[in-house]
Amino acid sequence: MSAIMPVLATTADEFAEIFAQKCGRNAIDLGGEPLVVQILEDVRRRGDDALVYWTQKLDKVVLRAERMVLEPRPDCLDRLDPDLRTALEVAAERIADYHRRNLPTGWYEQTEPDISLGVRVTPHERVGIYVPGGKAAYPSSVLMCGIPAKVAGVDEIVMVTPPRQRHLPLVIEAAAVLAGVSRIVQVGGAQAIAALAFGTATVPRVDKIVGPGNRYVAEAKRQVFGIVDIDSVAGPSEVCIVADGSVDPAWVAADALAQAEHDEAAAVLLVVTDPGYAEAVQQQIAAQLVDHPRAAIAEASLRRNGLIAVCADLDEAVDLANRFAPEHLELCLAEPDAVVERIRHAGAIFIGAHTPEVVGDYLAGPNHVLPTQGTARFFSPLGTEDFVKRTSLMSFGAEALQKYGPLAARLADEEGLYSHAASVRVRIGDGG
Repeated sequence: MSAIMPVLATTADEFAEIFAQKCGRNAIDLGGEPLVVQILEDVRRRGDDALVYWTQKLDKVVLRAERMVLEPRPDCLDRLDPDLRTALEVAAERIADYHRRNLPTGWYEQTEPDISLGVRVTPHERVGIYVPGGKAAYPSSVLMCGIPAKVAGVDEIVMVTPPRQRHLPLVIEAAAVLAGVSRIVQVGGAQAIAALAFGTATVPRVDKIVGPGNRYVAEAKRQVFGIVDIDSVAGPSEVCIVADGSVDPAWVAADALAQAEHDEAAAVLLVVTDPGYAEAVQQQIAAQLVDHPRAAIAEASLRRNGLIAVCADLDEAVDLANRFAPEHLELCLAEPDAVVERIRHAGAIFIGAHTPEVVGDYLAGPNHVLPTQGTARFFSPLGTEDFVKRTSLMSFGAEALQKYGPLAARLADEEGLYSHAASVRVRIGDGG
């Protein structure tokens, strides 16, 4: 089994570099995807005709522009399996409650005599959410992307998702209703990103695009950034599990496989302080792979992007976790609370043995759209703050301008900007 997840005992610095090379981290792609460039330009020029063309060419689905968009029907919830409906509704309410607690607020107040300053927070008018759907249906992605936008007060939420040969899965439509989606566009891939960024006769242009997708979707988002805003350029999903041997190895193995079954590019890093525990987890992974419905995918993921690091102690394990800056970090420790404050870089931290990543994927409340590829060093999870913009507010009275105006004019003089200085001096009667 060691061939599936190699075990390395080395320093944190060396291990971080080995893992980065194994998983393609820190790679620079200056050329992008030529096909993505072609699709973006075609959709920009030909609109709906290009969407129909590329959908048929790439997805093998024949679309008609007049049937490309549908409005979610509230009664679709009534047609769901009752248990599934309950799960969706509980998840939706928990996600909404969490994000309501993080809703940005503005302020405007008198900060000193004759001066008022502040900031106004304004929701985006229209946002687009990308929901993957090539291999499966992901209602959780609909909830995680749409609900924070709804809570933030976005006027219109446009969802794009790859078309199916038959019809949109009922569970996706139901999730769209709960997330406040205004319209569903049955187009995927780079062409969907292009439609949201440029607008077509059928698809409205949005202010921001969020949501995960394949490498073509990620590249398209990267290229349209600046025309519209985006959340991030997401890479493959990843987990780092720090374990001290106190948690049943079967639980840790199950968590590793839960990550690995996403797709062949998913990454799993297990950081332990006991070589014997590493072997026990390996044995459990092997046992759980037997008759696993997605065994081929999970095993490919672990072979390509799975590693186990054996550290000298918990301090070194924490250091390695911070250097990895994972999307998901599980602390499977006897005393996890003592370690949480020492974690500086992680998209989401799952504290203790009874908090597997899966609860965060679906209904804990925090968002599952997280920074990947080490970008947790400077990016944050998707949240309500991603669906608003801030506008600075300032008001000076005559006395305040008399007090501070000469200083502003002096700084303008230093920068050689004559009219900058003059715009102050003409108000305060200073000939300069």
